Amino acid sequence: MDLKNIELITLDGKKTTFGSLAKPVTLVVNVASRCGLSPQYETLEALQKKYGAKGFTVIGVPSNQFFQELKDSESISEYCSTTWGVTFPMTEKAKLNGRTAHPLYKELTKVEDSEGKAGNVKWNFEKFLVLADGSVHRFRPTTKPDAPEIVSLIESNLK
Repeated sequence: MDLKNIELITLDGKKTTFGSLAKPVTLVVNVASRCGLSPQYETLEALQKKYGAKGFTVIGVPSNQFFQELKDSESISEYCSTTWGVTFPMTEKAKLNGRTAHPLYKELTKVEDSEGKAGNVKWNFEKFLVLADGSVHRFRPTTKPDAPEIVSLIESNLK
């Protein structure tokens, strides 16, 4: 799957591409500040700190698809930095499902999870691990960012 040329706008309003933000191992996560799963931010940041210098990054994609995200980029940025100490790249809010889904999610949702199910993002904090060879592994929201199946893929694909 070639995602590198998909345009993204960062949380601070700068145009970029997935390829510019991504590292050889990239975990894309749709996030929401007011979700019961938002403590996963802490674990996502821990992964960023542990593996960031080795060719890994998290890209957070805020979404109000499930009506649990703050109103604007400034509020989201402040919440993430002050509450969770987030340092990984984040994009502006994006739609995940439906006709108006962001092009990144139109591609990512084609990927099947471990049960062979593709399609719509089911909830906040769904994870897509994108590897250097273009392959993508999908993990549903309740799979924690530091779950063995995610960490083993990260570690086995780092330089």
